[in-house]
Amino acid sequence: MMRGWRAIALTAVLAALASGAGTWISASWVLSRREPPSLHDIVHHDLKLSADQLSRIEVIEARFAARRPALEAAVRAANLELARAIEQSDGDSPQVQAAVDHFHMAMGILQKETLGHVFEMRSVLTPEQADLFDARVVAALAPGEN
Repeated sequence: MMRGWRAIALTAVLAALASGAGTWISASWVLSRREPPSLHDIVHHDLKLSADQLSRIEVIEARFAARRPALEAAVRAANLELARAIEQSDGDSPQVQAAVDHFHMAMGILQKETLGHVFEMRSVLTPEQADLFDARVVAALAPGEN
């Protein structure tokens, strides 16, 4: 009789593992399909750039790639500052508010510089390419809103 229970328990465990793995794989696949295309994909795969446009955009991308880590590091530092302020306070203290303001400032700078990068790349495009670029950027920023 004990063997029967072991077989049932083993079957139940294996079924649960298979079910969990199937759910995880399915969820991963669905989520990967919902990601909007990256700006890089839009520029390099959708716009049919000329050689001159491509070289100009590569310069723009390289310049932003060099600047972006510092911007992201500032956001991470501001986030850490906020975490520490929350940890050391009993609520919504002036230190927490100052850290929130610092975080918003760092995020704002990153967003503004990213948009500047986007518009700088857009300036290299033909009017037709710019229209497609704008449509894809808007769709990526507001999926499902069109």
